[in-house]
This record gives sequence, C-alpha cells and structure tokens, in this order.
Amino acid sequence: MDSMHPYQQLPLFTTGLVLAFWLIAVHALMLAKPAALKAFLVKFPRNQTLGQVLLGVGLAWFWLLIAPSGFGTFSALAMDLGEFNNAKGILQVLVPISLVLVCMSVRDFLAVRALGLVGLMAAAPLLGAAFLKDPSTRLLVPIFAYALLTASMFCVGMPYLFRDAVTWVTADGKRWTLCAVAGLGYGIATAVCAFTFWRGY
Repeated sequence: MDSMHPYQQLPLFTTGLVLAFWLIAVHALMLAKPAALKAFLVKFPRNQTLGQVLLGVGLAWFWLLIAPSGFGTFSALAMDLGEFNNAKGILQVLVPISLVLVCMSVRDFLAVRALGLVGLMAAAPLLGAAFLKDPSTRLLVPIFAYALLTASMFCVGMPYLFRDAVTWVTADGKRWTLCAVAGLGYGIATAVCAFTFWRGY
C-alpha cells in the first residue's frame, strides 16, 4: 500500500461524496440564481484576475506532483515519471517561471485556459480514488473524470469553444435548465451510490 500514490489511497466513498456535493451545489445554484450565474459565465473568459488565481492554483498543484524528495508535506504528492524523472529538476524551475511569464503575456482567455489546467489536475484524484474498486457503480466517478479531462483539454487548447458553449447555453432558458437539471441529477445519483454502495471503499 505504501508504494501506491496518495491519489490511489483516496477513499471512493469520501471522494464520491465530495464530487456529488460539488455537482449538486453548482447546478442547484444554476437553478436558483440563473441571472447571476449567466452574467458571471459570460464575463469569465476575460476575467484576468481570476485567470491568474486559477493559473497559480493549477501550476502549484502540478509542481507538487514533480516536487523534489525530502520536502516533507510538499513531497507527499510527488509522482514517479518513469523515463521522464530526469526532467523533474528542469520542470521544478520552469513551472514557477512559466507562471510569471504566462500571467504577464497571455491576455486572451487566460481564465479559461487556467480553468482547463485545474480541471486536468482535478481529474487525477478522481481516477485514483476509483481505481480497481469493486462496485461497478464507481464508474460514475471515472466517467465524470474523463469528461472533465476532455473538456479541460479543449479549454486549454481551444478556449474560444468555452465562450461559444456559454453563449449557446445562456441564450435559451430551456437549455440552461436542462443542463442544470442534468448536472443536478448526476450529482444526486453519485451521492446515492456513495451512501448505498461505496461505504468501506
């Protein structure tokens, strides 16, 4: 067990509940405060300050995955990169430098790209928590994780698609409600499975 990465030691029950409560909270808010959420999402791609914050979170998270050994808590999430382990030293220096350079030079859709980076980082613990667990209902977690990975890669590589998606969803009240209800339903289903099948995993 000690040789396993901390992500793979995450309890499926706890991780599933965190995901479920997050989904329920976000999509319930979409139903309760549609005007405020729509206004936020429309402005989000050009929110430079929030983009810098999210980029800092994402790159700090990534740095923890390549952190040098011997740094106590900061080394807890360090991963074995296999044949790329020799590049860790370079990455440890380049990551903070890239944070500064990107914040200074990238003006277009920085918030969306940074959100994509955070999404890529967040998918890993979800997959780790569900890895090789018995209940077949655990697939709710990796299915969401892979959807998150796919969406996040598009956010990083083609961030204008996020803007287009927001424009499409917010343009029609029925689309907005349908998306909110679908996300809320997924969250409720995940919570039910966590309490029913995932205890002890």
